[in-house]
Amino acid sequence: MGDVTGIERTLVLLKPDAVTRGLVGRVLARFEDALLKIVGSKMVWMGAELSRQHYFDLEDRFGPEVYNAVAVFMQTGPVFAFVLEGVDAVAIVRKLVGATYPDQAAPGTIRGDFAHQSKAYANANGLAVANLVHASANAVEAKREIDVWFAEGELHDYQTLAERYVS
Repeated sequence: MGDVTGIERTLVLLKPDAVTRGLVGRVLARFEDALLKIVGSKMVWMGAELSRQHYFDLEDRFGPEVYNAVAVFMQTGPVFAFVLEGVDAVAIVRKLVGATYPDQAAPGTIRGDFAHQSKAYANANGLAVANLVHASANAVEAKREIDVWFAEGELHDYQTLAERYVS
């Protein structure tokens, strides 16, 4: 969305580590507590093609080892994908999620509270960093990622009770 009103949409993926640990509800609640609205959701097993579409530039940026570790990790279990909408949604989600590397994420963030693996440990063991969540980095990336994961008919417009009092 991203218009002058500040209302945006962003993609969030709860990675296989979040799903298999049973954290979906707890993580979703944090976003809803911040007045972000879920406008689409689904659980998906990522295949090779979806991994390539989603992480289309990862290999160019970080090399084939990183891409392969991430692609393999993302295919180890189901991913819970959802689109959130709200005022400055991209920035708010990034703030709630915390730093990419869990050992650097502040307490109170999703990664700071629930994930603890370091970049050094992951790299030393040839692993993807188990950091629970993917969140779009900016509005342009959010639009591209939402289009990869969701068809237009899978996203919904509705008013929440909170929006009646905030808008």
